[in-house]
Amino acid sequence: MDILIKDILAVDPQSELFEKTDIGISDGVIACIGKTDDNAAAKKVIDAKGRLVAFPGLFDMHVHFRDPGLTHKEDIFTGAAAAKAGGFTGVACMPNTKPVIDNAELVRYVLDKSQKTGIDVLPIGCVTKGMKSKELCDYDELKAAGVCALSDDGRPVENAELMRQALEKSLENGLTVLSHCEDLNIINGGIINKGEISEKLGVKGMDRASEDSITAREIALAMSCGAHIHICHVSTRGSVNIIRAAKKDGVNVTCETAPHYFTFTDEKLLSRDADYRMSPPLRTEDDRQAVEEAVLDGTIDCIITDHAPHSAEEKADFETAPNGVVGLETSLAATLTKLYHTGKCGLDKIAEIMSIRPRQILGLPTAKIAVGERADLAIIDPDYEWEVIPAELHSKSKNSVFKGEKLKGRNVYTICKGKVVFEL
Repeated sequence: MDILIKDILAVDPQSELFEKTDIGISDGVIACIGKTDDNAAAKKVIDAKGRLVAFPGLFDMHVHFRDPGLTHKEDIFTGAAAAKAGGFTGVACMPNTKPVIDNAELVRYVLDKSQKTGIDVLPIGCVTKGMKSKELCDYDELKAAGVCALSDDGRPVENAELMRQALEKSLENGLTVLSHCEDLNIINGGIINKGEISEKLGVKGMDRASEDSITAREIALAMSCGAHIHICHVSTRGSVNIIRAAKKDGVNVTCETAPHYFTFTDEKLLSRDADYRMSPPLRTEDDRQAVEEAVLDGTIDCIITDHAPHSAEEKADFETAPNGVVGLETSLAATLTKLYHTGKCGLDKIAEIMSIRPRQILGLPTAKIAVGERADLAIIDPDYEWEVIPAELHSKSKNSVFKGEKLKGRNVYTICKGKVVFEL
């Protein structure tokens, strides 16, 4: 036996598993589940002491690793290091690199590099060539090369007819289309949520109608051809309500949010610190509550990070800095702090939205805690208290929206393909 995990609370809704047990790992797979005293047979023993929890390895379906072309911010290796520290055994990388990932050669570039990371780093391909909203990519070529989904994330597909055609083609190729819902004409240079805070700071705001209108458009387009649409980084009550109603009507729509949208509001921007700027922006307390409620009632399917690294130099000026925050190393901790330790949801729900649902949405095999399954595990200490210190993060960039925050819960081991790839 390669690894024996002793006295661990194993949590996996797929396997109907919620019990303290031992987990044995051999040759990359889970070899046994159940109490054992045969410690001597294991090359490595992890004693959970009854206080650690095993989740199926987490999966983030929305990250930006900036590779190729923007590797001063992040690269596949540093991004994967941050992912492993956060408990993720798999991530899906958005294609807004430089050049953008709209052809097979660049897909293979990402996959080749990912082989050396120890986890699954899967590329997402562009919806349109050059992300210019003028011509669809060759989806057959992209799928054959190995993309796991399609998106022009970082910007919307501005041409609605092209988006409809992309959704129509998704019925043939089986690739989920992920939409960045933002009407650029409404945004028109806005940098934070439009409202009391933007007025107080004297800066141009981003009206929530930008997100809500494109969310409604995408749902209408998906309805027109019976396709699946996935809405990225939901941040407004309006979008939540639109998605909830569409689901009730049987529309094949899924969606995601990030921990900062159910943790913070735009009052964070009063500091004029660009590390609190992202797109979509932090919004009002009413929006924060709506997003949290939607996570808890299942309207929002999964939690992602939208991990978007930028250098300190780029983030130095509040009004001109690019949008985006890093989040892979704080996502689980923030979710445990805000939702689990407040008694709002259980560990099984967190496993569902951070491990199981993201893979299901992309049509990927799910990680399971079951005999014979690939050994992908996040081993967490739900009561570990720590302060987020950006300099200690594994990401190349340190633009964390959770900097200085005290969180409760942390990943302490990540096991992928039967190997310990991270240990706190």
